[in-house]
Amino acid sequence: MPSKHTRGKAALSTVPRGGRRRRAVYVFTEGRVTERKYILAIKELVTVPADIHIANEKASDSDRMPADLVRDALALMAEKRREEKKAQLKKHMLTQVWCIFDHDGRDRNELVSLLKQAQNGGVDIAFSHPCFELWRLLHLKQATGTFDGDCSRAAVRLPRELHHVTGGIKHLVPEQIRGGFVTARTRAEALRAQHSEGKPLPDCDPYTDVDRFVEKGMGVTTY
Repeated sequence: MPSKHTRGKAALSTVPRGGRRRRAVYVFTEGRVTERKYILAIKELVTVPADIHIANEKASDSDRMPADLVRDALALMAEKRREEKKAQLKKHMLTQVWCIFDHDGRDRNELVSLLKQAQNGGVDIAFSHPCFELWRLLHLKQATGTFDGDCSRAAVRLPRELHHVTGGIKHLVPEQIRGGFVTARTRAEALRAQHSEGKPLPDCDPYTDVDRFVEKGMGVTTY
């Protein structure tokens, strides 16, 4: 039976008239607004060579904890793999399932467990410590110091004008990220290089690998 996230939709996505089938990517986001706005902003700025679906777009705030995301993503991933095996899809066309969530002061051991579960089930994670706002910040400036899982310490560093857009700080718009991906990725790589190989991600402060989602998931290398 189709999952609650794909019920009523074509299992392997239909091919546009006169076009070619594109790889499907399903994304479970912890935030209801910012991550979705970010994905939409990228799609406004560049052509995205994949069909991106916000898998939990209609989920309530109470159903957006990392444990909810990983549970539902693993179920969807298993469902897609069964469908794709039957359809004999080639490897480069296999569906990707992603979760985007943050440390945000959560229990360290729970996060370690969730990241391991996702890895074992073939689900990709874009993880940030303290939160997604760090990735936004890296488009504009380098991040120094640690955040101790406190998202407000990252959000307060964002320029004042970003706090005054219609809808508030969570409503990311394309102009806030235009031309910033390569710089943000370089800064994110530098942050990751500060941490020893194999160090659990919840212990890495600061940390973000949202650039992996952009490149591997969306198939975008610049915007």
